[in-house]
Amino acid sequence: MDLENMTMVTEFIILGLSNNPQLQVPLFLVFLLIYLITLLGNLVIITVTCADPNLHTPMYFFLSNLAFTDICCTSTITPKLLGIFISGDKTISYSGCMVQFYFFMGFACVEIFLLTAMAYDRYTAICHPLRYSLIMNQRVCVLLVAATWIIGFLPSVMITTSITRLSFCSSNVINHFFCELLLLLKLSCTDTAVTQSLVFVIGELMALPAFLVTLISYTFIISAILRIRSVEGKWKAFSTCSSHLTVISIYYLSMFCLYLRPASTYSREQGIILSVFYSVVIPMLNPLIYSLRNKEVKNAVRKVIGK
Repeated sequence: MDLENMTMVTEFIILGLSNNPQLQVPLFLVFLLIYLITLLGNLVIITVTCADPNLHTPMYFFLSNLAFTDICCTSTITPKLLGIFISGDKTISYSGCMVQFYFFMGFACVEIFLLTAMAYDRYTAICHPLRYSLIMNQRVCVLLVAATWIIGFLPSVMITTSITRLSFCSSNVINHFFCELLLLLKLSCTDTAVTQSLVFVIGELMALPAFLVTLISYTFIISAILRIRSVEGKWKAFSTCSSHLTVISIYYLSMFCLYLRPASTYSREQGIILSVFYSVVIPMLNPLIYSLRNKEVKNAVRKVIGK
């Protein structure tokens, strides 16, 4: 293909969720409400974990980082989506699209690794309770969180760099509500084999091991809980990881449904619904799940409100 005679793309058009003018205001109000609940819920988690000394433990240290990541992740997408609803301006510059993709993928990867670290924390607490404070000391927790941020943004750096080396010279219409990886690759008018291979290798070397560590951790956790003789003891042990188990189940189920289903069953509507769920709805649900199913968090919220 002769790229010299083709106009290079300088901006993209994000179609959003609907072209129906009558739906723009209702959709704006719905997503604005979701965004505000997300910000409020996660800020409450961060505030109470910092303010209450009883929550200065490894689990809540990871949880506050997860809350911060959720705020950052949804904030890379939702404000632009709200702008599309209210103004009708669906354009985004090439650089703006690359920045959005970079940060969204980075924060999404950080979240995966944080959930993995939290699974290991729960494994240590339930399977090695006597050595828990020794294993999950402050230094280890800080190193784990630092590693999740460094390793989490490494795939984003590599893939974004690879995408910026591609040429976009035909269609600039993104049939989605944000700059999504697979659709960007489809729009490229140059060979994307290297980028696709890079995505596959990163998935095999990073995402898959993170999932396997989480799966193995909970295999040992469930096995340890089943060996507890008393019903009260089983319930107490399970309650310490039930919130996290709920979160990772929802997160991985939505991701698997979106990226691992057969191509023959794919539709734009289903893909967008699943994308909305894991990128917008899950960050709202996480603090609700952790606060509603956790007495310590609820007590800490009452203390902060009381003050």
